[in-house]
Amino acid sequence: MTDDTAPDGTGPGRAADEHDEQGEHGDGPPERDDATGGLSTAPAEDDGTSVPGSFGGTRAPGVLGALAWTGRETLGWARWFWRQLTSMRIALLLLFLLALASVPGSLIPQQNNDELAVRDFRERNPGLADFYDTLQLFHVYSSVWFSAIYLLLFISLVGCILPRTWQFVGQLRSRPARAPRRLDRMPAYTTWRTEAAPDEVLDTAHRLLKRRRFRTDRRDDAAGRAHVAAEKGYLREAGNLLFHLSLVVLLIAFAVGRMFYTEGSKLLVEGSSFVNNVTVLDDFEGGQLYDLNDLERFSFTLDDFRAEFADSGPDIGTPELFEADVSYHEDDGTERHTTIDVNTPLRIGDTRVRLIGHGFAPVVTVTDAEGNVAYRDSVPFLPQDAALTSTGVVKVPDYVGPDGEPDQLGFQGLFNPTYALDEVNGPHSTFPEALDPRLTLNVYHGDLGVNSGLPQNVYQLDTTHLDQLTDDSGEPLRFTLTEGESYELPDGRGTITFEGLEQWATFQVTTRSGNTWALVGALAAVVGLVGSLLLQRRRVWVRAWTGGDGLTVVEMASLGRTESARVPQELAGLADRLAADAPLVPDDPDGDPDGGGPPGDDTDDGGPSDDDTASESAPAEGARR
Repeated sequence: MTDDTAPDGTGPGRAADEHDEQGEHGDGPPERDDATGGLSTAPAEDDGTSVPGSFGGTRAPGVLGALAWTGRETLGWARWFWRQLTSMRIALLLLFLLALASVPGSLIPQQNNDELAVRDFRERNPGLADFYDTLQLFHVYSSVWFSAIYLLLFISLVGCILPRTWQFVGQLRSRPARAPRRLDRMPAYTTWRTEAAPDEVLDTAHRLLKRRRFRTDRRDDAAGRAHVAAEKGYLREAGNLLFHLSLVVLLIAFAVGRMFYTEGSKLLVEGSSFVNNVTVLDDFEGGQLYDLNDLERFSFTLDDFRAEFADSGPDIGTPELFEADVSYHEDDGTERHTTIDVNTPLRIGDTRVRLIGHGFAPVVTVTDAEGNVAYRDSVPFLPQDAALTSTGVVKVPDYVGPDGEPDQLGFQGLFNPTYALDEVNGPHSTFPEALDPRLTLNVYHGDLGVNSGLPQNVYQLDTTHLDQLTDDSGEPLRFTLTEGESYELPDGRGTITFEGLEQWATFQVTTRSGNTWALVGALAAVVGLVGSLLLQRRRVWVRAWTGGDGLTVVEMASLGRTESARVPQELAGLADRLAADAPLVPDDPDGDPDGGGPPGDDTDDGGPSDDDTASESAPAEGARR
């Protein structure tokens, strides 16, 4: 935590040179001394340039005074803002804001993850989509405001880690703090008398604490009394620093991953192939610093796809198996075969090929008015629900109409792998497997726009320059085909046949940097957090001197950075172990049980020592012997 007040203790905006001055006897106003007129509380009568500063001092007259005042104010405010940015409360606030800023990215479809969902959202909510565009909510993780929070958090963590690391290194190089004058004021304290010599007790205590992995030092305190000082638990601060450093590593790994990455997708029907190239992928996005010439060179073929779903019970329709058998070639030309499932991507160099979706592709044959085959291919239909009710279009640009003139046909409709029909939902699917596949279509003719030179979505039909065919009653023509069935178009326009069914799968091709570092940072953060929570820093002191009755008086005390029942328990265990080598001598009821106190204690005022241990002293509340 940082101090919000100005260095002079006056706080920003408060003049530090105001003083109340009384007369010699306190019964009247002070006498004005022309030689010391600056001590008066009356406003200074000068040229109007004596302006108080927020961080002490006033602006002197002239240009140089103004420049000095401006520099002092700028530096003061810069230091104040830096202290605020690197404080614990600001770091926690930025972490909270980063988590809060990630929420829109989870709730709103992102352009780089699901372009189709973003396009659908824009069509259904045009006004709200414009508002989202203004706030960059379709690109949350690359937006200006998310990047600002990200960078401020990074700077805050670095500004916090560097001074704390330097301080921690200094603590490791320093000796354990010497014992305070009054050990009996420590939270955990015990004392006894023994016949062992003071040097033997201290030597034994030194070895005992060393075996317990304490950093130990035998030295004299401020009064010249020999004692053993020991300290343990430095790994707590090391764990804290490791946790913060791991967060920095994570932020760097994520930043590198965003700058050096590529991501694209490709839909493949069984038996089809593609080459890893930007022009072949259905969609592609890359980081600002990624060179497209570095794309992995390979070709890829979908040989077979298998999908199984639960057919009974409460999880009916839930996917149980998604597997794609693929063949691929790398630069060496060797053909390799593998199986990709949802949790097992194909790894080719730094590229990962993941299976992310699947659906059905009806095989359709269209003949024109002259009986020639104008179109024959498998057409992917895109799923709209969990039962794979799918929409799609068939575009036939090379078609001859009944008048012998070139024409174009467009079919728009639904494919349902398990067909059902009701008044509420119309044609729909009730199960995602092809138990009763049916193809329901509407027909258009005219100009498809494929020759305009403008890019088109292959899964949508632009009906701007198309006319819909109608039936005998004048209603829009609509028909449903089962597998192997044909339908004759009106006015001798030819036929369309639902030949069969194939499956398609969508693959995501990604290249990311920094994933290994992100994993290392995450694991290190967990280790550091566990260490900072479970470990406790504490100090132990052992003092021994010869009492007035000739016996050795042993004192032991312990102090922890935080309150814990483990501190007195640990001290009790150490005392029991030390008492085995320095046995306790029962108190003499006729003598002084304390042996007259430690040497040099006659002038002890009971105050704390002048080292950093004194600030941690507390009333003697805890387990004592």
